Amino acid sequence: MKIAVFTGTRAEYGLLFWLLKDIKNDPELTLQLLVSGMHLSSEFGETYKQIEQDGFTIDEKIEILLSSDTAVGTAKSMGLGVLGFADALNRLKPDALVILGDRFEALAAAQTAMILRIPILHLHGGEITEGAYDDAIRHAITKLSYLHGTSTKEYQQRVIQLGEQPERVRNIGAIGLDHLKRGEFMTVDEIANSLSFRLSQPYFLVTYHPVTLGDEQPEQSFNALLEALNEFPEHQVILTYPNADDGGRRIIPLLEKYAEQQPRRVCVIPSLGQKRYLSAVKHASVVIGNSSSGVIEVPSFNIPTVNIGVRQKGRLAAKSVLHCDATKAAINAAIVSALQGDYKVAGKEITNPYGAGNASEQAIAMLKTLKFEPSKSFYDLK
Repeated sequence: MKIAVFTGTRAEYGLLFWLLKDIKNDPELTLQLLVSGMHLSSEFGETYKQIEQDGFTIDEKIEILLSSDTAVGTAKSMGLGVLGFADALNRLKPDALVILGDRFEALAAAQTAMILRIPILHLHGGEITEGAYDDAIRHAITKLSYLHGTSTKEYQQRVIQLGEQPERVRNIGAIGLDHLKRGEFMTVDEIANSLSFRLSQPYFLVTYHPVTLGDEQPEQSFNALLEALNEFPEHQVILTYPNADDGGRRIIPLLEKYAEQQPRRVCVIPSLGQKRYLSAVKHASVVIGNSSSGVIEVPSFNIPTVNIGVRQKGRLAAKSVLHCDATKAAINAAIVSALQGDYKVAGKEITNPYGAGNASEQAIAMLKTLKFEPSKSFYDLK
């Protein structure tokens, strides 16, 4: 059985890592890897090289990114994606395609596969992120897909509410949490050596992406974040690049300048890679920004998250995720609260609603029992 897996960003690849390993090592399955988007861009670190270093063979590279920072550029990239994915999937002829999440690159791959009658297993459907157009994209991919592996029971119900047959919708948990049971983590010294940056103080791990819906202007909100970080000189800062959504490229010069002004305190890197990123989470004082990782994976490390603005609005979150407006004062107050542990309940562990770290095994079971019928019946709630 040929299983194609699509990845277009560093974060998505990191979440899919153990699933890719398990498909590759399963004698009943053949892995076909489609790589696109930010992975192939020198501007965002050419992270396809990390995929190859991890021992995976890339079967198809699909170039789609334009050197644009606008909604029009994103829309055109989606068009290029459909063209490239049509040729790639026609060559590979997989029995199923795995797509995770809600990115515009993933939507281009999903609509192409649907037209070619390739069944899709969609991971992380049913979630809500009202501050980004990813929200609509995620639901669109749900309707284009045949199998669904959700990260919580609530999201499982929402996918069913969207008309998907209950027997094809399984709550498998967040697939990124498989790293907690199976991954190896670096020490602080190992992280510092790999970054060529001396970590001599407690540090914040910061990732901020542009908000593609709502009133948050990327530069204004990001500058508010940087000003808030300046209120904590006793903490060093590891800053990663934003993603390739429109507005993301406008943030990059701001974080580069910020690091230049404080070279001993601030380290900027386009991509940490999954192992180094999760290791950095494990040893951080606070994870700050508006990435889904801060909501889904970070709570399992018992590390607090300061979630800024509306990008993740509507997503289920543990008590260790502290939400705040995208202003200096609000971000500052949330960081203080996180450092003081105000979110903790005496005698109770933080409960992460996103599962226990065995999603890959369940996803493969879904693929192996696939009985595909191109015509889907709409499931009406009773």
